[in-house]
Amino acid sequence: MTETILECAGVNRYFGALAAVNGLSFQVERGQLFGIAGPNGAGKTTLFNLLSGHVPASSGTIRFKGEEIQGLPPHRICHRGLARTFQIPQVFGSGTIEENVLVGAYFGRRERLPAFGFDRETRSRADRALEMTGLGAHRRAPAHLASVFDKKRLMMASALATEPDLLMLDEPFGGLNHGEIDDLIALIRRLHGAGLTILLIEHVMRALMALSERVLIMHHGEELAEGTPDEIRRNSHVIQVYLGRTAGVA
Repeated sequence: MTETILECAGVNRYFGALAAVNGLSFQVERGQLFGIAGPNGAGKTTLFNLLSGHVPASSGTIRFKGEEIQGLPPHRICHRGLARTFQIPQVFGSGTIEENVLVGAYFGRRERLPAFGFDRETRSRADRALEMTGLGAHRRAPAHLASVFDKKRLMMASALATEPDLLMLDEPFGGLNHGEIDDLIALIRRLHGAGLTILLIEHVMRALMALSERVLIMHHGEELAEGTPDEIRRNSHVIQVYLGRTAGVA
C-alpha cells in the first residue's frame, strides 16, 4: 500500500488580487519522485514557499505526514522532516563547505541553541551528507569560492544533513552545463534509489522527465495537467501552453 507523505487540498495564495497559487490540490506518496514544471510565473516557487513555511497560504490545507503544517514557521517544518533548496544557491560564504553542512546537521531536525562546538552525532550526519553529494574531498574549501555546480550540491548536502523525510529541490539544474546536468541527474537518482522522497521543480525538461515518476504542470497558479511523464508528453494542452510542438523532452 502507498502512503501519502504530502497533501495539498485547495491551496490558495493571493498577493492582492493576484492568485499566485489558485485552488491547487495534489498528493506526493512516500518514496516518490514528483516533478513540477510550468511557464515562468506559473506559481511553482510560490508553492514551494507555502510548503516550507516561508509564505503563509491564504486558504486551503497542507498536510505533511498526516499533520497540518500551514502557518508553521520554516524551522518548525524543517524539524518535522521537510527540507528544501533554493533556485539561487544560498550558502554561508564566510564558512567552509563542511561548516555549511554542519549548520544543517545541527539545527535542521531539532531545536538547538547556538553551538560553540559540534557533537559527534552532528559531525556524523554532516559527513554522510558530504559523501552522498560527492563533496567530501572539498570539505575544507571556502564556500564562497565554490562553483555553481558545487554550490548546488552544497545546498543539497545541507538539506540532507537534516535527515529529511521529503527533500524539495527548486530548479537544481539551472545554470549547469550538459555534463553537470548529467552528473546531477545521477546524484538525484542515487538519493531517490536510497528511498528518499523528492519533490522537484525544474525547467530543464530532459532532466525532469528522466527523473520523475509523476509530473504536475502548473499554469497561472493552477493545475494544467498531472500524470506520468509519457502522459504529460502527449497532453495537447501541455504542448500548446508549455512544451511547444517541437520541444525536446526526451
